[in-house]
Amino acid sequence: MAASGEPGRQWQEEVAAVVVVGSCMTDLVSFKRLPAFLGSWPLPTSSKQAMVSQVFLTWHHSEAYFLPSSSTFLTSRLPKTGETIHGHKFFIGFGGKGANQCVQAARLGAKTSMVCKVGKDSFGNDYIENLKQNDISTEFTYQTQDAATGTASIIVNNEGQNIIIIVAGANLLLNTEDLREAAKAISRAKVMICQLEVTPETSLEALTMAHSNGVKTLFNPAPAIADLDPRFYALSDVFCCNETEAEILTGLTVNSPADAGKAAQVLLERGCQVVIITLGAEGCVMLSQTEPVPKHIPTEKVKAVDTTGAGDSFVGALAFYLAYYPNLSLEEMLKRANFIAAVSVQAAGTQSSYPYKKDLPLDLF
Repeated sequence: MAASGEPGRQWQEEVAAVVVVGSCMTDLVSFKRLPAFLGSWPLPTSSKQAMVSQVFLTWHHSEAYFLPSSSTFLTSRLPKTGETIHGHKFFIGFGGKGANQCVQAARLGAKTSMVCKVGKDSFGNDYIENLKQNDISTEFTYQTQDAATGTASIIVNNEGQNIIIIVAGANLLLNTEDLREAAKAISRAKVMICQLEVTPETSLEALTMAHSNGVKTLFNPAPAIADLDPRFYALSDVFCCNETEAEILTGLTVNSPADAGKAAQVLLERGCQVVIITLGAEGCVMLSQTEPVPKHIPTEKVKAVDTTGAGDSFVGALAFYLAYYPNLSLEEMLKRANFIAAVSVQAAGTQSSYPYKKDLPLDLF
């Protein structure tokens, strides 16, 4: 049974056009030196999400991922291995690739549903409330007593670059039975998004379920797995990764749009219909079975405050356009998704930086 209870009336009457099967994380964010933008940083309202005046940061060698709940550490520079540096501010926010993508799609106006699992703890309770406040259906947001809500520790420097460590927690317990309960919602969606912050088996089953019902699938292979099951490629209508993930998946170095085009060709040959490789400030590169020549889609240059979650903003925006503007060319969808992601990096935080439709130019809609 879905932990959040019976769906609200609006969700009984309206079908979710975008369904996300993925992660929810609590973000833990820290600053080394107080940035000028902190004064306007939107802080969580929960009493459990308090700000403290000073923290110490120690960075040890580890793999970096996104978590459903995340914390962010802002520093003038990133610590070296084994180094401890002072931090001056800390806060807790909402993250996780799946939820991030769902929130961005919802803020653009998409009817959305989140299929995920959080802990039966204060972070989990807060996360469910956060989804509801973003007008996201929580009918298939499950809670478990067997694991804590996922968490992400985020350190951000003055240039807006970040490193992230995740502990997936309850995300890894999302399973086949949960998907079966959500099968009707998935099969009626226009677009379904998956990532790899839940188990690969769960994501693969969700993609299979959507694909078999003619639902457009958008797969974001993050965190990337070098020996990714070949079925992921065949089941992905749109395969969207960043340059680092592309390197892991293909073994090729990706330092430029030209490099990204070569990596995209390798991925396309594995069975994807469309491959998109995002390049941060350089925009993205697209390639498809019908247009097999790589095309670079640049984005406008902006001053980045915090790049955390920008890729998820891009994916959520792309899902919105795929669901609601299917007659747009893919190139135009990517230009608009680039623009929205560029807006997000100009504000601090992850979901707190994601723009609403009302705050964006009318010509995007």
